[in-house]
Amino acid sequence: MYIDPIIKALGPWARELSLATIAMRVCLSVVLSTIIGCERATNRHAAGVRTFVVTSLACTVAMLTDCCIAMESPAHLYLLSAATIIAVAVISVNSVLYTSRNQIKGLTTSAALWATGIIGLTAGAGHVTITLVSFILLMISLSWMPGFETDLKNRSNHFEIHLELTSSQHLQEFMATSRRLGLSIDDIELNPAYASSGLSVYSVSLSIHSPELKQYKTHREIIEALGTMEYVYHIEEMQS
Repeated sequence: MYIDPIIKALGPWARELSLATIAMRVCLSVVLSTIIGCERATNRHAAGVRTFVVTSLACTVAMLTDCCIAMESPAHLYLLSAATIIAVAVISVNSVLYTSRNQIKGLTTSAALWATGIIGLTAGAGHVTITLVSFILLMISLSWMPGFETDLKNRSNHFEIHLELTSSQHLQEFMATSRRLGLSIDDIELNPAYASSGLSVYSVSLSIHSPELKQYKTHREIIEALGTMEYVYHIEEMQS
C-alpha cells in the first residue's frame, strides 16, 4: 500500500481525515494555486490569481467531500471530483480565444488552469508529495520553458506572419521579393476582419529554403527585412 512520504513523516495524524488535515489540504491548495496565479498575472495573462485559487479550491473541496462520503460508504465512486475536473476542462476550453489575426490566445493559461484543478484534487486526496512535485514541474513549464520554446521557434525553417499591405496590388510584388530573399510561400489567407480598414491583411505561412538564411538569420531579422518594403504597413510573426 502506497503511503505518501511527507504524510508519513508528519505522523499518524496526517493520515486521518480530521479538521486539522482538512485545513492543511485546503491551505496547501490555496497557497500553490496562488503562486501559479501570480505567475500568470505577472505575465499579463487573462486568468489571474482569483481564477486559479477558486479553481483549485473547488477541486480540493470536491475531493474532500468524496473522501468523507467514501468513509461512510466504501462503494462510493468519486463522481463529484470527476464532475468538477470535467467542468474545469470545459471552462478552460471556452477561455481559449481566436483573435482577428488568426492567433490562438490563452491556450497555455487554459491548460495551466486545468492542471491546477488536478493539483487541487491531489491536495484534497492528501497526496502531498504528488501535489508538490506536480506543482514544481508546472511552474518550471510556465516560467522556464517559454525562453526555450522561443529559441526552438527561431531555429525553425517554418513560421507564420501577420501581413498588412497598403493595397492588394502589392501582394504579387511581396511574394516575388520574398522568393528572391530565399523564402517560399506555403500558404496565404486573406483576413476578412480588416475589410473596412483600407488595408489588405493576410496570414502568410513561410518556409526558409536558402542555406544562408537558415544559418545566419533569425525570424525577427527576416521579418525586419520584409518590413522595409514601402508598401508593407505592418508585419509581425504570429504566435500560436
